[in-house]
Amino acid sequence: MLRLYYAPRTRAVRVRWLLEELGLPHELIRTEFKAPDRGFSQSTPVGKIPVLEDGEVVMGESGAILEYVLERYGEGRLAPSIGDPDRAEYLQWLHWAEGTGYPPMTVAIFHTRYAGDADQRGDLLDVWRVRSREAFRFAEERIKGRTWIVGEDFTAADIMLGFTLLVGQVFGGLDDDFPGLQAYIQRLVSRPAFQRATVD
Repeated sequence: MLRLYYAPRTRAVRVRWLLEELGLPHELIRTEFKAPDRGFSQSTPVGKIPVLEDGEVVMGESGAILEYVLERYGEGRLAPSIGDPDRAEYLQWLHWAEGTGYPPMTVAIFHTRYAGDADQRGDLLDVWRVRSREAFRFAEERIKGRTWIVGEDFTAADIMLGFTLLVGQVFGGLDDDFPGLQAYIQRLVSRPAFQRATVD
């Protein structure tokens, strides 16, 4: 059985959400998230969250885990197949979420949640909030007139992006200036699999 090392409000939500969407049996190993002040310090096999164990396979990185699970257990669900015209765009958004959308928020998260000196870092946080909002404007343009980020169907790219956008509402300045993304977030969080995945 798949085993997921999980802490609420971390990137592990993405993996749990995917497992719920696919209806895959799994064991949830709950672990407390520790402030990342000493690198790989989480109580998991690789010191990070999330970690997935599948027999001899032990891996981290939420995006990589999603790709692995889909390749091994997805049976063609939640991802356009290789050769599908939507495949390239799917891959772009799958990785945009972590490669472009999330990084500008890490400064705000660190100074707000861990260093506790956000009130002394206003100028720095303002610069990174602007960068976050620029990234979200790109996604806002993309979601216009669409239900999901790629094609007509919900995919794992929506899972990756959805978590990033939820963080953006707290740390990235994703507010009512982004009506398309706000409506999209409401569609995402109303999915039964998301709700099951976020029951702490």
